[in-house]
Amino acid sequence: MTTPSVRPVLQSNRVRSLKIPRNAVALLIHTLDARVREWEIPPGELSIAFLGPRAIARLHGTFLCDSSPTDVITFPGSVEDDLAGEICVSPHMARQAARSARHGFAEELTLYIVHGWLHLAGLDDGTPEARRTMRAAETRCLALLRHDSAVPGFQWSTGWQAVEKRGRS
Repeated sequence: MTTPSVRPVLQSNRVRSLKIPRNAVALLIHTLDARVREWEIPPGELSIAFLGPRAIARLHGTFLCDSSPTDVITFPGSVEDDLAGEICVSPHMARQAARSARHGFAEELTLYIVHGWLHLAGLDDGTPEARRTMRAAETRCLALLRHDSAVPGFQWSTGWQAVEKRGRS
């Protein structure tokens, strides 16, 4: 029996206030890849980009004709080029949404990554029925990630906290 290969996961953090634990995003993706059998994303490298409000609004405007900030944008990859796709998420939107959600910032930002992963797996949320399916899939994936302790410990640092943390390093 051959061991399945582990997908390369690249991450780009363009948000200075966002702190991402080492290898946490790769663990999240590898857990979804290994444990979620109902949906699979294409093989190949996966890119996760954490973007500020202006950058994600620019992408939103360029590719979806809506220049307002958004929570997540997913771009499919190319099997021929061994690229699964790219998931662009907004930590700023997650921070705002977490204030009214029943979970914290780390779970909200994880939800955005899960949402993008599910889009790459072929799920859509363009109709009420598709949205219900997407929400159920998100709930199942988040429960699985919680169970496997694979929800990254994303943290938001601002002002003096970021300076203080840098000073102690």
